[in-house]
Amino acid sequence: MSFSLPELPYSHDALQPYMSKETLEYHHDKHHLAYVNNGNNLLKGTEWEGKSLEEIVKGSFGKNAGLFNNAGQHYNHLHFWQWMKPNGGGAIPGSVEKALVDGFGSVDKAKEEFIQAGVTQFGSGWAWFAVKDGKVVVMKTPNGESPLVRGASPILGVDVWEHSYYIDYRNRRPDYLKAFVDNLVNWEHVEKMYTEAAK
Repeated sequence: MSFSLPELPYSHDALQPYMSKETLEYHHDKHHLAYVNNGNNLLKGTEWEGKSLEEIVKGSFGKNAGLFNNAGQHYNHLHFWQWMKPNGGGAIPGSVEKALVDGFGSVDKAKEEFIQAGVTQFGSGWAWFAVKDGKVVVMKTPNGESPLVRGASPILGVDVWEHSYYIDYRNRRPDYLKAFVDNLVNWEHVEKMYTEAAK
């Protein structure tokens, strides 16, 4: 199964002022495209050719760093575009809200821990809500890693590589993360992934 760059589910300027048109043009059209092209080249002739993206990510982890980095980032970004929407944030669907309260005591505490994970991820990486052993937990991972390679199922991730926020926020990563949680998250996509992960 070769990788292909998905269309954004909204226009390049739809997430302004929280994420600029320029950021999306670089992030989606250049960075994500590079992961797709590099991933396809590195996949050729390997044992993972013809496998699903999740199988490639899990299988190449710790065995083929080049392929893993590009496949991992492709997987992360496929969902990252879906995890955002214009006029995002807002009300959280009931099942997800209940899971966050069960896992963290309150929705506010859950959001706080998620943001803190992103702020404290040293260098490039991601912060996550993931389902592990039936419970929603916060994780942070370096580079292109995700909860998939840590025995968990991601339900929301935020990219803290500098290309995700530097044009708009410069070095103010906490401001970017707060804007993401308050104004960009597409909780319906989170709910869809939570329902799958909780099965």
